[in-house]
Amino acid sequence: MTNLGSLGIWRASTQVDGAFAAKAERLGYGAVWLGGSPGGDLAIADELLEATETLQVATGILNIWQDTPASAAKAFHRIEQAHPGRFLLGIGAGHREATAEYRSPYQALVDYLDALAAEGVPSDRIVLAALGPKVLRLAADRTAGAHPYLTTPEHTRRAREILGAGPLLAPEQKVVLDADDTRGRETGRKTVKFYLGLRNYVANLQRLGYEDADVASPGSDRLIDALAVHGDGDVVAAGVQAHLDAGADHVVVQALGEDPWPALEAIAQRLL
Repeated sequence: MTNLGSLGIWRASTQVDGAFAAKAERLGYGAVWLGGSPGGDLAIADELLEATETLQVATGILNIWQDTPASAAKAFHRIEQAHPGRFLLGIGAGHREATAEYRSPYQALVDYLDALAAEGVPSDRIVLAALGPKVLRLAADRTAGAHPYLTTPEHTRRAREILGAGPLLAPEQKVVLDADDTRGRETGRKTVKFYLGLRNYVANLQRLGYEDADVASPGSDRLIDALAVHGDGDVVAAGVQAHLDAGADHVVVQALGEDPWPALEAIAQRLL
């Protein structure tokens, strides 16, 4: 398994380049996670790795409905040959509403993992986008671990219990560096409300105790405050630290707003 360090950055693959990766590395972040279902040959991973020396690059996540196991394996082996030990293949089943060819996500993941194994991709260089207990157990049994998205420290605590002590647990956490409570919450809500129309995320939030009124779009204040921590540097850093305290090995920070760097710098100053 790659050495991710304690903190990483989640960013859409269309919003990063070599300069972004180099700055992340200078600040002490261990990884950049390529979000937004990056697909194809993952050439952006090469660009980020070539611009850095120790930074890890992970997909967060490659959508199994959009890329075949053969194409994912081809990209993995190319990147691994050029940058040994610095790439982690995160895969997931996405969500039902956005995928025409959706079938049982669990069985589809099992089949995809079988195919990756047949293509020679090591299981300890794969992570699963896992929310519920069944896929978390699959992540523990068949891969390096889990990359839960849109979760809370309580989910991290429960996920660690299911995974056990060994597997990687790398949850994503959204943050907004804004001391204005109303404005910061609304910045978070603009991003979070999209996911409240997707059943897999809503079901997971309900398992965590959020009620219908909380998860109804655009989301209650209580829900938004948990999923997109907003405040000054101490507050957003504490929101990230809460996942580490709950059992995460590595927290993937998604900084919302026009410029991610003030939040990422504030967190790095306090936690790295």
